[in-house]
Amino acid sequence: MRSFPQGRTEKANTNRADWYNIKKMLPFVWAYKGRVLVALGCLVISKLAMVGIPIILKYIVDYLDAARESSVAALPILLLLSYGILRFMNSGFNELRDALFARVRYHAMNSLSVSTLQHLHRLSLRFHLERNTGAISRDMERGAQSISSILNYLVFNIIPTGAEFLLVAGILYVQYEGYFAAIIFLTVVIYIAFTLAVTEWRMHFRYDMNAYDSTANGRAMDSLMNYETVKYFNNETHEITRYRDTMQQWEEAAVKSQNTMSLLNFGQGAIIAIGVTGIMFLAAQGVMQDSLSLGDLVLINTMMLQLFLPLNFLGIIYRSLKYALADMDMVIKLLQKPVEIIDRADAQNLKLEQATIEFRQVAFGYQNDRQILSDVSFRVEDGKKLAIVGPSGAGKSTIARLLFRFYDINDGEILISGQNIAGVTQESLRRAIGIVPQDTVLFNDSIFYNIQYAKPEASKA
Repeated sequence: MRSFPQGRTEKANTNRADWYNIKKMLPFVWAYKGRVLVALGCLVISKLAMVGIPIILKYIVDYLDAARESSVAALPILLLLSYGILRFMNSGFNELRDALFARVRYHAMNSLSVSTLQHLHRLSLRFHLERNTGAISRDMERGAQSISSILNYLVFNIIPTGAEFLLVAGILYVQYEGYFAAIIFLTVVIYIAFTLAVTEWRMHFRYDMNAYDSTANGRAMDSLMNYETVKYFNNETHEITRYRDTMQQWEEAAVKSQNTMSLLNFGQGAIIAIGVTGIMFLAAQGVMQDSLSLGDLVLINTMMLQLFLPLNFLGIIYRSLKYALADMDMVIKLLQKPVEIIDRADAQNLKLEQATIEFRQVAFGYQNDRQILSDVSFRVEDGKKLAIVGPSGAGKSTIARLLFRFYDINDGEILISGQNIAGVTQESLRRAIGIVPQDTVLFNDSIFYNIQYAKPEASKA
């Protein structure tokens, strides 16, 4: 396994993980199940109309071909109207499907984004101190876009193309010799097998691109967020060099991805060209032998064009789907991160009768092999003050973090107003405590917003 710089996002799993991620995505979609079902109904009607167009066209051509030998022939008005109606149905139901599904798609993006941010806020301080915020932000952004892409590729491309293939193969098998259906089936199977094999082979380039992209974005954000520190130590060149090195690695992975995509497109084009040529050769031979009409040739050719045109893009769609699944995998992994600090099932709201704070024989360490606090005990009475003095790393900030229950202690008790904070809800605990942080960080908003932040419902008056 190749190594990546610190901060890279986790690599997506195999196809089993892809199906698992799709399953995890469904609840975000099923909120509008009525719209989903109606949209799928529009899809079915649209595809039936699409397959009916070559059949109507065959009868029109056969009628006009026979009319050349008759002096009393009239325009096939009914057939022409049917052709126009089917065209309209195909286009109209496609647009209706897109309009109905728009709400489903964007609601899913909205819900996933909100759920991810909500889960990240539930994770412990330990998680956020150990992870690169810039990389997480990029993963969230790509994940929200990926759910829209996955829905689009699956519902409106892969499934419809598969249904159309079955319809076309069935019509050709029933209406004509089995050779036509056999060639179509063989062409599609070879095409899909080739596409899947090559796409799976080249997917690691996409994973590399994602990893380097997230790392570069994280480094850029860290550099800008610590602008003053960079200036203090005159390390602008160092920061630019680190960023450039990662972007160069991203560039190499991107070039390899593009080159292998060109190879894939060439192979796909060759497979389709051979298949279509073979079918048209058989159809033309049938016309010459009078076993097929001119309309049959038009029907077969039109069906081939209708089938292979979306199939020609199936490789791109499949690749894009795999890329979207890789992006989705990152968000799913974030959502699967276990919440370290959770409320007990019987947790009660904190009741502030007397604002006393007491540490009883508290022991704590950020890591099991390194204790920061050992057997710490003190009590602060209501209305009194306590100053904690000590060298850097002695645990002064740690005591404040434990009071807010950002971490669970290893041993002992922390009590507020006589209540063990492990037995009260985190929301009520933190709502009752005010703090001026040692490192003050302002939100990128107005001064009033930052002043009001401790009490959002407060007015300017």
